[in-house]
Amino acid sequence: MHPDTPIEVLLVEDSDDDAEMTMNALRQYRLGNRVVRVRDGQEALDYLLLKGSFSGRRNGMPKLVLLDIKMPRVDGLEVLRELRADPSTARLPVVLLTSSAEERDLHRAYQLHVNSYIVKPVNFEQFVEAIREVGMYWLVFNRLDESGPEADQVPEPP
Repeated sequence: MHPDTPIEVLLVEDSDDDAEMTMNALRQYRLGNRVVRVRDGQEALDYLLLKGSFSGRRNGMPKLVLLDIKMPRVDGLEVLRELRADPSTARLPVVLLTSSAEERDLHRAYQLHVNSYIVKPVNFEQFVEAIREVGMYWLVFNRLDESGPEADQVPEPP
């Protein structure tokens, strides 16, 4: 993939097995033709906020971030908090795709304005179907307001 090619999905997943299953499911249903995977929360923040090794990245924002919670360096909830605090990423669709069924994680995620919280099914076929449904909704059916953060500002009266 050329470095300037826009991506559709940023997959933030430290498990190689889960990442491969997710990317295979997206490919199987021809969803997210351009997927970038990062392995931890710090790498995700650097990618999305154009810092560190990604400071020169020019391929824009993804249409969707699939984010795990339990990761090394920076966990998914902290990534979500930082994304929502930054005007350039505040409205970016984020789906937590996690093995955590803990109520406190669920409540915290929605307090931080996650778009969706999905517990990864253990069964392979159910996992693939969950990825298909997420991809269909966020990449095909859902319409995003891509006018940018300035669209939230109300113009001053003349």
